[in-house]
Amino acid sequence: MTVNIYDDVNRLEATLRKTEEFAEVEKAINEVKTDTAALELFKSFRQIQVTLQEKQMKGEEIAPEEFEYAQKTAQLAQQNEKIMNLLQAEMKLSGLIEEVNRVLMKPVQELYQTIS
Repeated sequence: MTVNIYDDVNRLEATLRKTEEFAEVEKAINEVKTDTAALELFKSFRQIQVTLQEKQMKGEEIAPEEFEYAQKTAQLAQQNEKIMNLLQAEMKLSGLIEEVNRVLMKPVQELYQTIS
């Protein structure tokens, strides 16, 4: 029997877009985009996050001034209500995605449990 898992994954993606968690992130992003100061701060916050993650993945050292800049940017972002709403909405969506991942990985985990 041939199974096309991608059909199911595409349906799952469409379903994800209909969830309350996704709608909350979308709404929060739109609110940040309407506030120029919040948008620029959020872009800066995200860029420093990406830069530091890339360095960590490459095994590169993070300079103290980079770390300090990241901390200051994060503190400013946390003081912005629109950005905080977005970050909280992202956390809820991330939790949903983690739960979906746990369900998807269950058959693989069960296979490995047969080894012990």
